[in-house]
Amino acid sequence: MTEQPVKEILGTPTSPKPGTVEKSPKGEVVVTTVPLVNEIQLMAATGGAELSCYRCLIPFAVVILITGIVVTAVAYSFNSHGSIISILGLVLLSSGLLLLASSALCWKVRQRNKKAKRRESQTALVANQRSLFA
Repeated sequence: MTEQPVKEILGTPTSPKPGTVEKSPKGEVVVTTVPLVNEIQLMAATGGAELSCYRCLIPFAVVILITGIVVTAVAYSFNSHGSIISILGLVLLSSGLLLLASSALCWKVRQRNKKAKRRESQTALVANQRSLFA
């Protein structure tokens, strides 16, 4: 285990902080610094959920899609083609479909990355095994 306390590991990064320099009306210089956030802090804040966006999008996409279907059906049942409610329904419907498509795309990319990592680790194991028995 390292000798560093957890606060230093998860604290602000040691890289230089970006800042803005402003002058106040009294002639004083005010420096505002914005701390950078690293991956460890992001994972600690989100509980590791930053890589599961496709799982978070699915419920919202389904709710928006169902809302879009209902609003569009109500709008067209009253023969209000081109009205605000029909446009809103079509926007919600297309937004729901777009969110579902982006979620499926994210899922597919993640599966491809997992498969590539698995293949790389298998290749390394086989190469290591060959060197042991050679």
